[in-house]
Amino acid sequence: MGIEEFGGGQSGESDILVVTTNDVPGHRVERVIGEVFGLTVRSRHVGSQIGAGLKSLVGGELRGLTKTLVETRSQAMERLTEQARARGANAVLAMRFDVTAGADVGTEVCAYGTAVVIVRE
Repeated sequence: MGIEEFGGGQSGESDILVVTTNDVPGHRVERVIGEVFGLTVRSRHVGSQIGAGLKSLVGGELRGLTKTLVETRSQAMERLTEQARARGANAVLAMRFDVTAGADVGTEVCAYGTAVVIVRE
């Protein structure tokens, strides 16, 4: 199986399969490369903090913060797949996100998992 089966690098698709499971049905792990991660830290600007504070008084979704978190997770995933690709993997198993809020610094988002080479059975 070639890595092109996972998207072939077309726009919006990755040549690295990323799953939250420990295996991929119909495939076997040929080689375990090891842990890979993608990390980003974002700070919130004062305007968004004030807006979020006001919105929290009346309730509802904090759309600006939601958009920022989606972008942050996407960036962490891009970095994860870049690291997996650089180490020769074609898949990442057991992918997870870890989010840590720093006191006054910002929010750290880490995507991590196990880089492997999988082949079709």
